[in-house]
Amino acid sequence: MNSVRKMLAQYEILPRKRLGQSFLSDMNLTRKIVALVEPAGDETIVEIGAGLGFMTEELARKAGKVIALEIDPRLIAVLRDRFAGSARVEIVVGDVMKYDFSTSCPAGKIKIVGNIPYPISTPILFRLLEFRRSISSMVLMFQKELADRITAPPGTKEYGIPSVIIARHASVTRELAVPSTCFYPEPSVASAVLKVIIHDEPETPEEESLFVLTVRAAFARRRKTLWNNLRAAGFDEEVLARVLRKIGIEGKRRAETLSVGEFSRLSAALAETGSAENICAGKSLCREIP
Repeated sequence: MNSVRKMLAQYEILPRKRLGQSFLSDMNLTRKIVALVEPAGDETIVEIGAGLGFMTEELARKAGKVIALEIDPRLIAVLRDRFAGSARVEIVVGDVMKYDFSTSCPAGKIKIVGNIPYPISTPILFRLLEFRRSISSMVLMFQKELADRITAPPGTKEYGIPSVIIARHASVTRELAVPSTCFYPEPSVASAVLKVIIHDEPETPEEESLFVLTVRAAFARRRKTLWNNLRAAGFDEEVLARVLRKIGIEGKRRAETLSVGEFSRLSAALAETGSAENICAGKSLCREIP
């Protein structure tokens, strides 16, 4: 705690609430997170929200390259002072929602690590998933409530769009529980660290668009049945009846009872009918996930 406060005082920096700034002050926890990343000498790690550079420094001891992404110009000054002359650390001034992760290491896949700003956690997560073909794994800290939703199994109240979409693309494990006392200033919520291993996948953008649309439509009104929600989204009743019968899913079920595999079969069967092309045209994973 003293190191974080001392550095903030040195640079006359007050944490900005609108940016969700709470600085991880527990160095033991920082080292545990870096261990989960498993940085290697031939790998590029992108750190989201490098802040004061404490985790950046730990990563740079083992990684071939660390790209420290930071949007706050006050913290950029700290990072530039701290890593002046370092060949392993590249400081990038930018917004995570605009940064092109595919350019970080064109010759291979990158790893992501970060304490995600809680006010925009979900948009950031799905922004990262858009670049999943450039990413091998991610170690991310979320508010516990969102971490619960991401890792929720079917049939639970937390199970929803984030649970399904992420499980479609990755294996997720909950690694660390993080109390608010590990931060300065202390947030009002507990946190959790998740490790996300991205799957290799052959799907096309069109297949992904329809999958996302199907999941969103199914969860549009949680108390409604799968049949009613998909019909309300614009799917033809005759097509729906034929598809559900073919794949053996009852239309009277609710979305939270369907597994990721069932959603995959459902969207694939809808794609085969060719009836959803106009419905899902132009959909974007980042824009369409709440």
